[in-house]
Amino acid sequence: MLGGLVAMLGGMATVDRARADDMAEIRALRAEMRRMEAKVEVLEARHGMAHGGPSGPVSRSLRSGGHVPGGWSAPTQSSQITAMPDLSRLVIGGPTLSDDAQAAAAAENTMTDTIIPAQPRLDLDSSSPLAITQTGVDSLPPIFRIGGVSVRLGGFIDFSNIYRSKNLTSGPATSWGSFPYANNPNAHTGEYRPSAQLTRLSVLLQGSPTKDETLSGYIETDFGGAAGTANSYQTNSYTPRIRQAYMTYSNTKWGFHVLAGQAWSLTTGYTQGLLSRHEQLPPVVDNNQIPGIVFTRVPQIRFIKDFGRKWWLGLSLEAPQVAYATSGSVGDHPMLTNGDTLSSGTALLYSNAGSGMLNPNAKYSMDVAPDIVLKGALDTKPAHYEIYGLARWFKAMAQAPNGPIKERIAFAGGVGGDVTVHVIPRFLQFTGNVLAGEGIGRYGPGMLPDATFKADGTPAPIPEIIGSMGLIGHPTPNLLVYLYGGVESSGRRTYTGKDGFQYGYGVNDLALHSCDVELITGGSCDAQTHTLADLTVGGWWHVLQGGYGAVMTGVQYTYLRKFAYKGGDGTSPTTGGNTIYVTFRYLPFR
Repeated sequence: MLGGLVAMLGGMATVDRARADDMAEIRALRAEMRRMEAKVEVLEARHGMAHGGPSGPVSRSLRSGGHVPGGWSAPTQSSQITAMPDLSRLVIGGPTLSDDAQAAAAAENTMTDTIIPAQPRLDLDSSSPLAITQTGVDSLPPIFRIGGVSVRLGGFIDFSNIYRSKNLTSGPATSWGSFPYANNPNAHTGEYRPSAQLTRLSVLLQGSPTKDETLSGYIETDFGGAAGTANSYQTNSYTPRIRQAYMTYSNTKWGFHVLAGQAWSLTTGYTQGLLSRHEQLPPVVDNNQIPGIVFTRVPQIRFIKDFGRKWWLGLSLEAPQVAYATSGSVGDHPMLTNGDTLSSGTALLYSNAGSGMLNPNAKYSMDVAPDIVLKGALDTKPAHYEIYGLARWFKAMAQAPNGPIKERIAFAGGVGGDVTVHVIPRFLQFTGNVLAGEGIGRYGPGMLPDATFKADGTPAPIPEIIGSMGLIGHPTPNLLVYLYGGVESSGRRTYTGKDGFQYGYGVNDLALHSCDVELITGGSCDAQTHTLADLTVGGWWHVLQGGYGAVMTGVQYTYLRKFAYKGGDGTSPTTGGNTIYVTFRYLPFR
């Protein structure tokens, strides 16, 4: 009797498995039918077959506005907006390659022939998962189409809890160079700051004039802006801001790509190729990355040529800005003795307050030409390699005592490289980047200065090196862990005045003992930062995913150490601090 019961249960299990297999096949067939229906409609529209052409059941269903399998209510021919399949079911999607990799398929307004779930699996296998570092919009199916343009939505709701062992009064983007020395009372207390400002939204628009060409538009925004009325009392007024807003043109036949708008700099590392939304961004929570990572996110125009999608060459012309080392005093002999006057008596003009649509409370440098980046890259199966050069120009207006106004221009720049190695494919990656040169401070999160001045008012670019290394591991499909170390270090750029004192950046004849004198009112400290070094460890756990979206949580710890140049009294000021993030994200479009 027991044997018969076991046999009966085994038979029922076999039937259930067969039924499940049949249902899976039915769902796949329905999805394939929907894909073919969408493809037929696009092809008919392209060749002017809206009122003629095939008369089979699919075409008749599309033209009549009737229902087709899977719950898709097809629109009438007069409609300009084409509804997409019910997103609770299987729909047409595609891989995460951005822009041109999808050009041929996008020409038919279907991303690829691949069938994927409407809520694609949150991929944490990459060294820079798009769902964490950006918004992962490429891997999502179109929400709808307007004419021949597909529209995809991406983003997440973010709630971050930030604790710092020293009070920086800083939001979710840590001001790494501002960790105070012991003379500042903020060095003796911490801060806790919860924030939803990292909540991010994005829209990807794509259309194709021909099977080889793709036009794209991408907009990405968060709430990292702080208007003059922003505060954290009863309510706050933190404002939306542009993170990225650019258009692209890609031609797969020629291997040619153009980007125009605000995007990550070409100096940023990439996971593969040199195309947008493939940047090698560390999967950290902090909106200011971590010291040692090279990046800016600025307006630019970029030209890329790929050779068989293995070798890449890129040229980018990017919006310039210069951070001069002029803030604060420098002991008893400041860099600028009276407003914008050098110790030599030379008067300077090197920046102006914004007007028009620029911030009137910010200073904007006087620029000569765009920053120019020329980069080459190589993709191989085990690794991705990059090498590049950066060129910059600085300008100031100078007037010696009783002399004419003269324009002073200086050249700056550097060389850099990036590498991503798949140590254990899909389980462990190594990343590294470096940029060395003069006048490159703006390209590091520590925001060390780009330049100081010579005695005659000519900008003097400051030597610097920026670099980091990281390990990104994937113990399970739902878990990502990372370990990073980074450094930003400035060199000296000084001159000796007629009074025998040093001027510029990295001077070593200052009295700095007051940097260690604790005063509740705050004491003076004229130390100039030499080096920022950090160690960061963290991870992300993919908690939930389904038709309701996805939920993730992340934890991160960063230790920072800040070193100043040694003073003439033998004092070497140093400080440091700890930063902890606990973050929760809901990704409704996953």
